[in-house]
Amino acid sequence: MRLVTFDAGAGARVGVVLDATGASVLDLHAASGGAAPYASMLALIAAWPQVKAQVAGWAASPPAGATVTGAKLLAPIPRPAKNVFCVGRNYQAHINEGLKARGAPPAPPPALPEFFTKPPTAVIGPDEPTLHFPINTAMDYEVELVLIIGTTGRDIVQADALKHIFGYTVGNDVTARRLQRAHGQWFKGKGLDKSCPLGPWIVTADALDPMDLQLTMTVNGELRQDSRTSNMIFPIPSIIEHLSAGLTLEAGDIVMTGTPHGVGYAMDPPQHLKAGDKMEAYVEGIGTLRTPVIDA
Repeated sequence: MRLVTFDAGAGARVGVVLDATGASVLDLHAASGGAAPYASMLALIAAWPQVKAQVAGWAASPPAGATVTGAKLLAPIPRPAKNVFCVGRNYQAHINEGLKARGAPPAPPPALPEFFTKPPTAVIGPDEPTLHFPINTAMDYEVELVLIIGTTGRDIVQADALKHIFGYTVGNDVTARRLQRAHGQWFKGKGLDKSCPLGPWIVTADALDPMDLQLTMTVNGELRQDSRTSNMIFPIPSIIEHLSAGLTLEAGDIVMTGTPHGVGYAMDPPQHLKAGDKMEAYVEGIGTLRTPVIDA
């Protein structure tokens, strides 16, 4: 199933996508008569084992008056309960292009995953503009496969990791490169307001094998990034094992899994984003996340 958070004029609601484009959505609030498990995506994720079969039944045969068309799609989780977890330098070709851009030779992959976070204020939804700030004079893009935790756990071993995933969506780790370098760490350069587009929906884990999916990024129609999730240095089970070691991952937590090569700062000459640009981040089996750039 493809699950969305949407607004059809009555505020944020959760639903099931009924067509290829997301134009037709089953409103779970209407279908359930306003039952608590359908109050938000976080509530739905928490209750999913108990309500999955009911939701599937409604999607197959929508109750009268529960289908909406033309709704505005929001970020699947518009306000995460905590920071979005992110993995840096998880594709070797991306590591090498960054070193080359700085005049350094290729280097071996990191021994362990490199984690950072983006705050909830960074999250935006499909077609929502990201902001070009005056302090961000080297604005960049990063397409990523994003996973959503469904079952809370700590010290999760790789063999059990996929059992803890609720679903997957598309992410764009919009980055202020000069801030990233100037501050000597990644949080500031990757945590600006509206710098974490997510969407357009969550594909439930039972409907997608994440291990070898194509990822692409186009800017103004030009293909910039094109790779596959099978090129990750640390595959998803490894990410979950390392991240959950001594740290509880909770239902609804969001984990971005890293970006492949083709980022703007590593091009010759560098191609930084500017107001008026339009990004399209695509992950096979999920869809396309579109994000325009406007001046802050």
